[in-house]
Amino acid sequence: MKREPPRQAKLRTRALRVVGTNVLRREGYEKLTGRALYAADLDVADAWWGTTLRSTLPRARLLEIRRDPDFDWDGAVVVTAADLARAGRTNIVSLIGDDQPFLAAGLVEHPEEAVALVAAPSREAAERAAAHLEACYEALPAELDFETASTTFKELAIHKGTPAEAFRRADRIVARTYRSGHQEQAYIENNGVVAFPPDAARGGLREVRGSMQCPFYIVSALARLFGEPPERIRVVQVTTGGGFGGKEEFPSMISGHAALLAEACGRPVRMLYDRAEDMTATTKRHPSRVTHRTALDPDGRILAMEIDVLLDGGAYITLSPVVLSRALLHAAGPYRCDHLRITGRVAKTNTPPNGAFRGFGVPQVAFALERHLDHVAGQIGIDPVELRRRNLLADGGTTATGQSVADAGASREALDAVLARSQWAATKQAHRAWNRKNATKRRGLGLACYFHGTGFTGSGEIRLASVAAVELLKGGYVRVRTSSTEMGQGTRTVFAQIVAETLGLPCDRVETFDPDTALVPDSGPTVASRTVAIVGRIVADAAQALDRALAAKAGRECGSPWSVRDFIRAGDAHLAAGGEPFFRARFANPSNQRFDDVSYVGEAYAAYAWAATVVEVEVDLASFEVAVRRVTSAQEIGRAIHPRFAEGQLEGGIAQALGWGLFEEVVMRDGRMANGQFTNYILPTAIDTPPMDLVLLERPWEHGPFGAKGIGELPMDGGAPAALNAIADALAIDLDRIPASAERIAKAWGARSSAGRTA
Repeated sequence: MKREPPRQAKLRTRALRVVGTNVLRREGYEKLTGRALYAADLDVADAWWGTTLRSTLPRARLLEIRRDPDFDWDGAVVVTAADLARAGRTNIVSLIGDDQPFLAAGLVEHPEEAVALVAAPSREAAERAAAHLEACYEALPAELDFETASTTFKELAIHKGTPAEAFRRADRIVARTYRSGHQEQAYIENNGVVAFPPDAARGGLREVRGSMQCPFYIVSALARLFGEPPERIRVVQVTTGGGFGGKEEFPSMISGHAALLAEACGRPVRMLYDRAEDMTATTKRHPSRVTHRTALDPDGRILAMEIDVLLDGGAYITLSPVVLSRALLHAAGPYRCDHLRITGRVAKTNTPPNGAFRGFGVPQVAFALERHLDHVAGQIGIDPVELRRRNLLADGGTTATGQSVADAGASREALDAVLARSQWAATKQAHRAWNRKNATKRRGLGLACYFHGTGFTGSGEIRLASVAAVELLKGGYVRVRTSSTEMGQGTRTVFAQIVAETLGLPCDRVETFDPDTALVPDSGPTVASRTVAIVGRIVADAAQALDRALAAKAGRECGSPWSVRDFIRAGDAHLAAGGEPFFRARFANPSNQRFDDVSYVGEAYAAYAWAATVVEVEVDLASFEVAVRRVTSAQEIGRAIHPRFAEGQLEGGIAQALGWGLFEEVVMRDGRMANGQFTNYILPTAIDTPPMDLVLLERPWEHGPFGAKGIGELPMDGGAPAALNAIADALAIDLDRIPASAERIAKAWGARSSAGRTA
């Protein structure tokens, strides 16, 4: 990985000592030695096992749930929607909309919907009892195709300039539609939790421990389900084996199920999905249909865009409105366009709900836009690189919402860097010569330029008002307290680096731990590329508050590095005098960000990260198997707090994007995932992961912690379109759908050959 020297910014007055270095991962030793405890490893005395009876139909009236009268039910408990109603429970999973129940009540809206819960002393006993339940249905007509579905969850629109007039004076107009399918998050650890019954000794406290991204989402969901104040709900994250968005909203569902069973049987209940249940019943990336209509002047500059985005929301709203929002805000990409009309809606289908996945709607629209630009280039006879270069934003350029972005020129820097590192021109020339000589294979090169907004959209961070804290401990130690979760991305380590750098202390003086909602403030969810850039800034502010308090008493300059000895002396004196050990900070609107959530005008994000990726492929003309030979990517991320972690995020995101673009296809039959196992859902492995040449570009963001922007989702956005552009370049074919499976490539190749024969 190459790391370009950071640009200077008004961020600091002293050299960095911890930030920008590759300190040891906080939880690395526990994971390497097998000491880390995941949800399946929790040793809970007297715990029963829970399981779920699920619908087999896409849409039906649930008439009754019958218990086998010949089965001994003394060793099991069953919970249905009727039980929730009798107990006065609120049968709604609290999120954006109030449409999704914990248990189907009267109407089933999708296959795999939970209709009953069962707990018993062992997993086998619980599954055996569930097999003796019979759900009786009256089948109803179902809508399974989101392109023809009649119900809409959400509609949005963005308008800029006068697109109709711009289209009238266009030299050329190019239109095309692009489609993408589901994608499974495929985290290494399935969903799993352990719930405890209400503890009378602790005022009826309910507790859940498990694998999750957003502990306070679960607090809110359980508080509403049971009609309890949030203070009576305790949620503890245990070591979590990946999430990628799939453990954002869904853990509220499984936590609610486990908590209901724990209350019913009066014992702790563990629920651990197997891979098949996790894949068929939980959320996925939204399938999409994106239609572009682009007006151009004679020089290939974009005059206007009309973009229509349709997403498949599945049976319930979940997070679809905000996925749609982010998709529309990124649909025009990092390009100048003064006249825009972007429309979008989410359709309801009788399929399992779709939800959060790394990228959150941006990969779908980035794929469509970057494929479309290559299509436009071919239609008007211009080089795809030159088309992008003529239209990329410059510093101060305005986005679709009219936001002027001071560092938008970083998109051009990323393009120049990736072209140079990939030796684009020379490689293209070499491919032409190689393809002429080779009768069985073809090589191609593809490019994508893209960007990603940091944090929640618009006023989301202001409304969230996240809080973080640091705690001063005896002996010169500091403990970080946030609800941001560690899922393998390095949250705990990076927060320790930020606090250590702020105070000028060694990193080993800072302690971190997995969130426990009884012990940490609500720092917001671990999503939206916000953990380091947004929460990390709040953590730094809390550390600065501690620094100010100690520096004032010690008569020293605030902001100057502490020696360990002086910090111990000052900290212990502060505590001995009865000083407050906790120092909190709340999110502050850093750049006076203003956004109209109705008109979608203004500053949609406080910062953007920018990138360009080049993919080189080789296609076998007999099997149409695609081998990715090399990936070159330049990504501008503000500042890399931990360069090795940043590199890992880029490599992982690009690999995940290539999987979505080339391999991963969810096969739906009658509204249900038919290939819900890793034996038939094809994922890229280490063998499929190509060599990657990565360039970190750093334009420090003034309001990020030491300049950091969001990085987690950016690398997911560009790999798929770059790969498809490379395949199209290799074979001179047209591809408008992902994944680009061998069958689809063969069909496009056959269509090209037929067209050539009939021409």
